[in-house]
Amino acid sequence: MLAATLLAAALGTTTAHAEKIVFAIGGSPNSLQGQTAQYFADSLQARLGDEHQVEYYHSGQLGDERQLIQKLRLGTVDLAAISSVMSSVSPSFALFDMPFMVKDREHLKRIDDAIVMTDLAEDAKSKGLKLVSTWENGFRQITNNEHPIVAPEDLDGLKLRTPQSEWRTGMFNAWGANPTPMAFSEVFVALQTGVVDGQENPLSNIDGAKFQEVQKYLSLSNHVYSPIWLTSSQAGWNKMPEDVKAAIAEVSAETQSWAFAKGAELDDKLLASLKAGGMAVNEVDRDAFVTASAPVYQAFSDKVDGGQALVDRAMALAKE
Repeated sequence: MLAATLLAAALGTTTAHAEKIVFAIGGSPNSLQGQTAQYFADSLQARLGDEHQVEYYHSGQLGDERQLIQKLRLGTVDLAAISSVMSSVSPSFALFDMPFMVKDREHLKRIDDAIVMTDLAEDAKSKGLKLVSTWENGFRQITNNEHPIVAPEDLDGLKLRTPQSEWRTGMFNAWGANPTPMAFSEVFVALQTGVVDGQENPLSNIDGAKFQEVQKYLSLSNHVYSPIWLTSSQAGWNKMPEDVKAAIAEVSAETQSWAFAKGAELDDKLLASLKAGGMAVNEVDRDAFVTASAPVYQAFSDKVDGGQALVDRAMALAKE
C-alpha cells in the first residue's frame, strides 16, 4: 500500500518491492464495469512503470461495494469503483436513482461536468471520499422468470433483486414490486435457486454474469442510467505522491471516454447475444412507468437537501 511506503520512507527504510496500488470492484470481469476496470488497471500500470504494481481485484474478491468503501477509509484499498451504494454515503448521489432522468451519454457528460464533479464531489469529500472519475455501468433493464414486464402492474409482488440502495428499493416499491437488496456477487445463485424472481441491471452486467442462464424474460426499460465512480479516500488521496495522483487522474479521464464508447458499442451487440441465448425480449410502456415514478421524485425533493434543484439542473442539461 502507498501509505506503508510513505511510512517506510519517513523511517529511512527502503523496500526492494514495487509499491502496490490496490484497486477493487464488485462487478464481474466480463461486465462493462469489469472491462473498464481492466482497461484502467492496465493503462495505469503502463503509465506508472515498474516502480508501482497495480493489483486489480474483481467480482467482490475484496468485498462488496459497502465493504470496499470501508476499506478505502481504512486504507487497505487505494482505489475502488463504487456505483449505486454511493447514495448511502451522501443522499445527493440518489440523483442517479431517479427514473428516466438521464437521456443519453451526452446528457450524462454534461451532468458529470456541471453537477457530479462539483456538488456531488464536495458531498463525497465531506464524508471522507475523493471522486476521481465517472465511468459507466449503463442503462438498466429488468429481467425475471415469471412474465414480460410491460407496465408497472406487471411487477406486482415480484421478488426483484436491487442494489443496496434505499432509493432503488423505493422506486421498485412505488412500482409494486417486492425489492430485495443484495450484493451483486450473490445474485446469480439467488436467481438460480428462486430466492428472487428477477433483477435489474445494464445489459453488460446481465451478460457478464450470465444471468441469461437463469432468467427467461428481458424487458427493455432504460429506467435508470447507472454511473460508477472511481473513488479513493480523501486521506489516502492526499498521501499519494503527486506523480501518482497525476497518472491516476489522467488515466481515469482516458478511461471515461473509453467506457462511454464501449458502452454504446455493447448495447446493440449484447442485446443480440441475449436474444440468441434464449431470452424473450420486449419493450416496456415508458409513459406508464414515468407516471408511476412521480412519488420517487417527490421523495427525493422532500428528503434530500436541495434535491429539487439538483433534479431541475440535471433535466435542464438534457436540452442543451
